[in-house]
Amino acid sequence: MKKLTLIAAAALSLTACQHDSLADSSSPFGMQSASAEYITASALPVTTVSGAITSNTTWSGVVEIDGIVTVKNGATLTIQPGTFIKAKPNAIGEGSGILVITKTGHINATGTESQPIVFTSYRLLDGNEDTTAVPGDFGGVVLLGDAPTNVPTTTTIEGLTGVDYQFGGSNASHNAGTMKYVRIEFAGYDFVGANSGNEVNALSLGGVGNGTTLDHIQVSYGQDDSFEFFGGTVNATNLVSFAAEDDNFDFDNGYTGTITCALALADANSSHTISGGVSDTNGIELDNNATGTATTLLTHPVINNLTIVGTSTNVVSPISGVGSAYENGIHIRRNGRLTLNDAVITGYPTGIRVEGSGSELSSASTYGSIKVHGFTTVVTGTGTAGIPAANLSSGTSADAFGMSSPFFSISWNVSPRNCGNFQGIWTKYDFSIVE
Repeated sequence: MKKLTLIAAAALSLTACQHDSLADSSSPFGMQSASAEYITASALPVTTVSGAITSNTTWSGVVEIDGIVTVKNGATLTIQPGTFIKAKPNAIGEGSGILVITKTGHINATGTESQPIVFTSYRLLDGNEDTTAVPGDFGGVVLLGDAPTNVPTTTTIEGLTGVDYQFGGSNASHNAGTMKYVRIEFAGYDFVGANSGNEVNALSLGGVGNGTTLDHIQVSYGQDDSFEFFGGTVNATNLVSFAAEDDNFDFDNGYTGTITCALALADANSSHTISGGVSDTNGIELDNNATGTATTLLTHPVINNLTIVGTSTNVVSPISGVGSAYENGIHIRRNGRLTLNDAVITGYPTGIRVEGSGSELSSASTYGSIKVHGFTTVVTGTGTAGIPAANLSSGTSADAFGMSSPFFSISWNVSPRNCGNFQGIWTKYDFSIVE
């Protein structure tokens, strides 16, 4: 949950060749432009949708979302493989289009490895190969359900207001549908106002149950968190978060699902959030609830095969007095718990930080399978002492822990930790100009 955003300032010639890319760590964040995939999609027919979807509906081609589109009353929204979804910009050019699957709606967004479903910037679908996209060009995707949380069932999802956007209940097996081989790019929108701390994330999941399928989903350049789980029991596999402004993965409100095979990858040139005058950008942020009070149902995810990659050296914020541009690889606080198995965390000032009464890295974790680097602090707090000293690393250069080339560059490669085919044809990291 973002407090304040810093946009990295830099300049780049518009005459870059086709192979120039944000994959080059020297390229500034401000230049993401359309590649051939988007130019091709720009020629597809466009369907504009708005308001409530209350009967079964199918999307294909290019779909433009005008405002908040809400799926409810038992309706299922089916999105065909290869579909592109963009937001209709408002009067000041903000992409405020948001797709919400309510407690009573369902989604069937089943892409394929070669034809993923793409939620992206409206600017990249204008047919102009030189157009630049920015975070916030698309609102976000929200899935809601009636699975257990530790907040009242009248609670509305962060960023929205109204009864349609309430979540939580007692149905652990709630099924919101399927999202598979999906990309969400340049998302995040604040209806309240800039830096309100109440933004729509790229993918928000409120009280979603374990009957739902989430598999092979990539979020890139989100203006707030990439993935946020507000309670619920939903499990997810093969998740990628790339260049988040705030947190890559955020868990709270009693989330108790299992995440298997997840990657968080930093782009040092991207924007970063700050709170209280210091960085607030984490690989994982985990709270039981906003106040840190103990509840019967505690936030306690299980994460298997996790790779969190920050930067190769400690990147300093250009804002005077802020210090590091990033904060923690994993931050467990406010009575939150985490069970971690098979994890590599590297390239953050602090690798794993556990703070506050009741917070812990659970003893159920497979400590011997966790490897952590920190530029200034490797691990601190309850439960971290179980990680073998041989698995801990500190220093001014981040530890690759056997990965081929994990820090984002033209030749980046997290092998052998590429469990979700993170560099397959379904993912995208290159938003370079087409010549």
